[in-house]
Amino acid sequence: MSVVRLVRATLPHMKDGGRILTIASSSVKQPIPGLILSNTMRAGVAGLMKTLSEELGPRGILVNTLCPGRIATDRLRELDRLKAEREGKPEEVIQRESLRGIPLGRYGEPAEFARTAVFLLSRANTYITGTSLMVDGGMVKAL
Repeated sequence: MSVVRLVRATLPHMKDGGRILTIASSSVKQPIPGLILSNTMRAGVAGLMKTLSEELGPRGILVNTLCPGRIATDRLRELDRLKAEREGKPEEVIQRESLRGIPLGRYGEPAEFARTAVFLLSRANTYITGTSLMVDGGMVKAL
């Protein structure tokens, strides 16, 4: 409900268009094993954003969702560490296994993700709405 509340609170201030951007996860397009609650909730947020893009488009409000893949953050390092402990493997092995699934062969940098968000939120974005955009180095196999 946090996204719903945030949008409700923001809309009265968006008289002359604007941008709404949520951050979900690559699980919007390809569920992540073991994350049933996250997979479900993030897909719901993406559905909400798609619906809002249709409803708010006539007001000039562009609505999108960014879906990070493996971005090199403290949280990703923690997830890799936890998985390594769970599977009894060194963290380096977990990271190598993850990298095999990313065509670019590396984790994304937070700045790369941020540049995408900045564009979608800027006035330079004039025609992208209703999109769930993967920022994942090609990791997600869904079309």
